[in-house]
Amino acid sequence: SAALFTAGLSFSLRAAAIASIEGQILSPLDPLHSGERAGALLGTASLGFAATLALATVGLDRIGMGRALVLAGALFSLGTGVAIGAPALASGEDVYRLLWLGFLLCGLGWGCMEASINPLTATIYPDDTTARLNALHAWWPAGIIVGGLLGIASGAWQLSWQTQLAATFVPALATIALCAGVAFPRTARATAGVAWGEMFRELLRRPMYFVWLACMFLTAASELAPGQWIDMTLTRTVGMRGIWLLVYVSGMMFVLRHFAGPIAHRVSSVGMLWGSALLTTAGLFLLPRADSPITGLAAATVWGLGVCFLWPTMLANAAERYPRGGELAIGGLAVAGALSIELVLPRLGAIFDREKLALAGGPEALAVLGDAQRAVIERAAAQASFETLALLPAILIVVFGAIWAWDRRSGGAGAA
Repeated sequence: SAALFTAGLSFSLRAAAIASIEGQILSPLDPLHSGERAGALLGTASLGFAATLALATVGLDRIGMGRALVLAGALFSLGTGVAIGAPALASGEDVYRLLWLGFLLCGLGWGCMEASINPLTATIYPDDTTARLNALHAWWPAGIIVGGLLGIASGAWQLSWQTQLAATFVPALATIALCAGVAFPRTARATAGVAWGEMFRELLRRPMYFVWLACMFLTAASELAPGQWIDMTLTRTVGMRGIWLLVYVSGMMFVLRHFAGPIAHRVSSVGMLWGSALLTTAGLFLLPRADSPITGLAAATVWGLGVCFLWPTMLANAAERYPRGGELAIGGLAVAGALSIELVLPRLGAIFDREKLALAGGPEALAVLGDAQRAVIERAAAQASFETLALLPAILIVVFGAIWAWDRRSGGAGAA
């Protein structure tokens, strides 16, 4: 829980700090592409997440789940320190490179954490994986809530973005202290005597697994990309800090994920995913159209209900449908999710920049606009970026509906 809280806190603090980083560092370096570069910077953590998650998943039984968690805390601490020190250690483009490195190291820590906690939960609770993974992953939004509130308080107290990011040190070091020297079990796959090579062969023999990989790419983009983008874009349109909406949604997620088990038993886990995709699509169409705190909260409620169960329920499906795939089945989905964030965030920024320039009539016209005119243009640009993103969960409505119908016809999830 401490490691997942650290990841959520770091994720939220990066989202809260990116507007200041964009204004103070990225815009002076490249004003025409600052949004795209901000998105790329946020996506860097996801790149590190995917890379380490892939490596740690393959070698998890050799590394040990406890060592992976200790390494996660160390990497979060190191990455935060590098990002905070970037403006003092370098100048010009080198500041951006150090920020990139710091965010990457935080992503490496995130990957080590995710590679360990999900197989650990599946190992301890093989008969209740959906409920337990959702309850565990409630600590992700808990970290986001604390990080969001810290970001808001920092803005009110006019604290620097470096001070905001420094809060990551507390749970990161606590994770190291709690996990160092503690004996952790082996993975369920290793305990069951399934050979390392058999884990790979099991998934290669099950082509439907690759459909789930594609679905994870879309679900993660629908959940995590807006979470990182929401403060920078919606603050300009709803009359309140966009991070408040992220805090609100995270509060919903923290509560509702503890009730995932009864929902899954009633409608099945893939039924939960179908309903989630439907609500997520509606929420992503509504969010950029919100023009007040009330409509912003209403749109965030729809989106939040949609994304609430996506990540842990996808992982639980992998554990339940492909038990002999072991940690690779779970970790493979998480890698797909991480890669989607890395690919989607810069494109959201590019769409935002492109629409902003097109509506203004070019860079020269944009530069001379007043605040009111710029706000109108940026609202339309934010709407375009979110509408593009809404196409992804719309695809999932069809895919999850088809899988759900097949499961009902064939008599169980194991057939898929």
